[in-house]
Amino acid sequence: MASPASLWETFATAFTQANVPTVTWVEMLLSVTAAVGLSIPRRSWRYFGLLATVTHELGHAFAALTSGQRLSGIRLRLDHSGTTTTYSRSRLAAAWSCFWGYPVPALAGAAFVWCGLNGWGPAAMAVSALVLAATLLFLRNLAGFVITGAAIGGAGSLTFLAPPPAVGHVAVIFGLALLVAAVRDLLKLTHVHLRRRDRLSSSDAYLLYRATSVPSGIWIGLFTLLVAGAWLVAWQPISVILLQGA
Repeated sequence: MASPASLWETFATAFTQANVPTVTWVEMLLSVTAAVGLSIPRRSWRYFGLLATVTHELGHAFAALTSGQRLSGIRLRLDHSGTTTTYSRSRLAAAWSCFWGYPVPALAGAAFVWCGLNGWGPAAMAVSALVLAATLLFLRNLAGFVITGAAIGGAGSLTFLAPPPAVGHVAVIFGLALLVAAVRDLLKLTHVHLRRRDRLSSSDAYLLYRATSVPSGIWIGLFTLLVAGAWLVAWQPISVILLQGA
């Protein structure tokens, strides 16, 4: 069994840049396929979608804290829904925290891809474990603890047990999967506004409309721009690698 000193050394080492992994176009193609496999099929989405929900709600929570709001609690549910409860006297601050839900999985995905391809994959996993551990303080239901605990276990295992090159590859796959998940969730949001308007009360875009009087379509457009921008940032190094096999 590893000593506390050894565990701490391993954890601290994760925050140093590892050797940049050599990723061939075949490996990258397999990574893209794995990411799609996590985010598209219904069976895998049943589980991976929970991580996308965690990321979404953390976006709300972080935005609330950075705008001086009081964060009351976070609830995560096994049906992929979640609620972040905040209190603020400022409508602008409330709108700010409400906005940063849908774009965050894409932004986090782009960050994971960049970290994975530049030797910072272990650092990305270590930071994820720390952020998720801090989230435990704000969780208010059992499902939230189960989902977050499993995510902490996965990130922690990669940080302490996996070699840096392997963690880099996992970071790329996870980042791409989050990017695909962001698109999937945006399509679902658009469908709610076009075909399932009885569910508008669960839409961040509708809540933003209620708070600001700016039409929901404008907010969905802004979400889309940020998600597209994240895809563009992540796809540039990926396309370079894939073109090597062309």
